Amino acid sequence: MPKYIVERDIPNAGDLTAEQLQGIAQTSCGVSCNMNANVHWLESFVTDHKVYCILIADNEEALREHGEKGGFPITNIAKISSIIDPSTAEG
Repeated sequence: MPKYIVERDIPNAGDLTAEQLQGIAQTSCGVSCNMNANVHWLESFVTDHKVYCILIADNEEALREHGEKGGFPITNIAKISSIIDPSTAEG
């Protein structure tokens, strides 16, 4: 399945409490479990006003359905074509 980065504009996301983040995570996992399409959340990065989620999914439509059912805004979806890290430099 393809891997995606989903950008979400969430004002003051960096101010969310641990309990609020836990609730968001629980909602995301619950929505994924109750969908017909495959959406697997890997991790998210929370910044001051955005959240960047790394997900594996059947397609963009499944990601949009997940966002809608969970109440998560979607600003942009980008399909990941390659992954590089420092070990890539080693060849």
